[in-house]
Amino acid sequence: MSAPDYQVDLTNCDREPIHQLGRIQSFGALLAVNADWFISQRSTNVEELLGLESEIEIGTKLKDVFAELAVDRLRSAVSGLIDDDQIERLFGVDLCDDGNLFDCALHCSGPYSVIEIERHKQGDISRQLGLLRPAMQRLEKQDDLDTLLEEAARQVRTTLHMDRVMVYRFHSDLSGEVVAEAAREDLEKFRGLRYPKSDIPAQARELYVRNRFRIISDVNDESVAIEPGTTAEGTPLDLSMSTLRAVSPIHIEYLRNMGVEASLSISIVIGGKLWGLFACHHYSPKFLPYSQRTAAELYSEMVSLLIERALNKNHALLRERGREVRDRLMRDIVAGQSLLQSLPTLDPVIGQIIPHDGISIFVDDIYKVSGRGPNEEEFRAIVKSLNASATSRVLAVDEMAERFPRAERFADRAVGALVIPVSRSPRDYLILWRSSLDQVVAWAGNPDKPVEMGPNGARLTPRKSFEAWQETVEGKSSPWTGGELQMADQLRVSLLEIILRLTDKDLEERRKAQAQQELLIAELNHRVRNILNLIRGLINQSRGDARDIETFTEIVGGRVSALATAHDNITKGNWSSAPLSELIDSEVQAYLAGKTDRLRVTGPEAQINPEAYTVLALVIHEMITNSAKYGSLSDSAGLLEITTKRDYDDSLVIEWSESQGPPVKPPSRRGFGSTIIERSIPHELGGESKVDYRLSGVEASFRVPERFVTWEEAAHTGTTSADSEPDDDTDSEAASDKKPAPGSVLLVEDSMIIALDAEDCLKELGVERVRVESSVAGALEALSKNEFEAAILDYNLGGENSEAIARELASRGTPFWMATGYGEMKERVEELGARGLLTKPYGKSELEKLLADLAGD
Repeated sequence: MSAPDYQVDLTNCDREPIHQLGRIQSFGALLAVNADWFISQRSTNVEELLGLESEIEIGTKLKDVFAELAVDRLRSAVSGLIDDDQIERLFGVDLCDDGNLFDCALHCSGPYSVIEIERHKQGDISRQLGLLRPAMQRLEKQDDLDTLLEEAARQVRTTLHMDRVMVYRFHSDLSGEVVAEAAREDLEKFRGLRYPKSDIPAQARELYVRNRFRIISDVNDESVAIEPGTTAEGTPLDLSMSTLRAVSPIHIEYLRNMGVEASLSISIVIGGKLWGLFACHHYSPKFLPYSQRTAAELYSEMVSLLIERALNKNHALLRERGREVRDRLMRDIVAGQSLLQSLPTLDPVIGQIIPHDGISIFVDDIYKVSGRGPNEEEFRAIVKSLNASATSRVLAVDEMAERFPRAERFADRAVGALVIPVSRSPRDYLILWRSSLDQVVAWAGNPDKPVEMGPNGARLTPRKSFEAWQETVEGKSSPWTGGELQMADQLRVSLLEIILRLTDKDLEERRKAQAQQELLIAELNHRVRNILNLIRGLINQSRGDARDIETFTEIVGGRVSALATAHDNITKGNWSSAPLSELIDSEVQAYLAGKTDRLRVTGPEAQINPEAYTVLALVIHEMITNSAKYGSLSDSAGLLEITTKRDYDDSLVIEWSESQGPPVKPPSRRGFGSTIIERSIPHELGGESKVDYRLSGVEASFRVPERFVTWEEAAHTGTTSADSEPDDDTDSEAASDKKPAPGSVLLVEDSMIIALDAEDCLKELGVERVRVESSVAGALEALSKNEFEAAILDYNLGGENSEAIARELASRGTPFWMATGYGEMKERVEELGARGLLTKPYGKSELEKLLADLAGD
């Protein structure tokens, strides 16, 4: 049945229908046909419109009424309908093969195909479409939203020749306002008038999103019934998507009260929501051909895109200003002042993007206010209520006393608030206050009189007066706009960052801030889990390098010791850079105690940052161990020379040269040690590794990119150490998972050892192809050239995260899992679209469950 324009409680009102059930407007006809193309319902004026001499009976085959070619065109159009909200249009159809042309609109209504028929106006569709280009060209030149809307209204009126065209925009309270208008000179102007939300009830708003066009050619015309009144299933035919459907008598009465005799409404939908309407009024009956209405509907959709573009442009400008404010805050506040001390700086800076009358800061249970706002006692009275709101979103209120009754105490200074939480527990806040904005709203009639008494009780009655009715609004501030809320959220993130930086400088003073504690605990947890996963990988990958438990213990112990030494060096300075010379010196002590003349280290000193330090520790350890067992340090005469160089791009080059030792042969087996030496620096740091096994001694060159290096002027000398000849891990344990494994998996992990271990496990479990990448750019490039059946993403990839990869995988519908040591990542899994979370350290059993989950799809 036709969706009602008004939703009214009928319990205590008169029983006349509030909308036309199964009726259409008289300028068209309607046929509903079932799946076998038998006519199931029709309008009573179909024979008259089509010029048929005999009446069509229900159950007649459509081909017995219309020409074969026409039926074929109708069938073809129906086959193109994908969903119930789609409408197909046909213009100039010779339905009866008698030279009379008709326009047809087709849509689905449950099991029925609905065909709406109107007379065709010859040549009009081409003319109407031809008018669109110049109209759109004029609109394209409008950058400002207000001028765009005014020009759009003028163009619609010019095209449709209506007496009045209004652009009607909805506010957050669902009331509407005429924001643009083009009308006859002699008519009273409605621009600036507001209309209460009861004028367009919720049901009508929902229908305006689905069916974006509504026409009434003559408010005094009689509607036409559809026969029979119900379908074969016993329900009225749903006419929600009908072009011809009759409207509520209450809406007809509404228009008559305004003196309007024909109307046209075209929805403006932005982001899937009803933003506004083109409301067109004519003060005499007016019929618009279907071709002209179709062009107007297309025009409206194009205007919607231009409005959205203008809104996005405004948002982009606002975001840019927000970034400028953020940069200034970071520069001014992080210089050393606390957030409380920075209040005089914050106020004018934030005022550039979010106008306000006062600002308060509540941090560490200390309260300060600047401008108009509550005093400390008044604020503490509402703190508990504020704490009940969400921790990670901004709260906007324009009538504080309604939501927080105790705010009535300071209503003389502030009635609106934008509450920005800047911590979790205990709660810290930055609040922007606005004073009362006593405003006069011009309504089109009294908005508080939608219901009047009738002879049978209360009923919805359209207003009879549309003269401007003014209402004075007190105790409310100006509303917080969507753009201001976006800026507030950006400000929240920036302030959190500032607070965390300030906290790092004085951890003892910020001990009570639970948010910082949670962050530090999560970071520690992540690092510990990463180290555990790293050690697990070292153990698994080192199995092939030893033939007995003693050798295995020695190899693993040496590698773990190298990592431990590296961590000692970088944690001495609070997880900061450490000298390369310390790394070399600590490694060689085990082999060259008292024999420092066997090692020469020359070149400028380089400070290596923590991310690269542990990588170099394993490489140097493997090189020293190999030299001590098989190279120049394995006898009493050999010499090892290590030279550091500062390259043209400030990268670090380490040249390794062994001489005077026993003859060297290239290793007969490729073990995990070789993998560490040759692949660690390229994979994890994006550098270079080259090793040359010459008869006279091993020569190697390693390049570490400049972003991991800080240079000092002093040169150095020192001593060094390394590992047994590498050997491949040849563990051939058969995978226990009997379910079919995916053929290809993308593995994104910036730790090479963890990546190698996970790659081996996946292959043991039956995965044929594993693509390993260590960066966002590398992973996205791999996705652009390959299809993967599944993916595993380490969330933290050095200085970046894998969210961009996650979005790409989600858009492709590729299942993926996030891997991290952060406990709070569980809250992000669903948001990112991941299938699940791999908590570090993970191994073969966890991957086996992952593949089983994938195979169970």
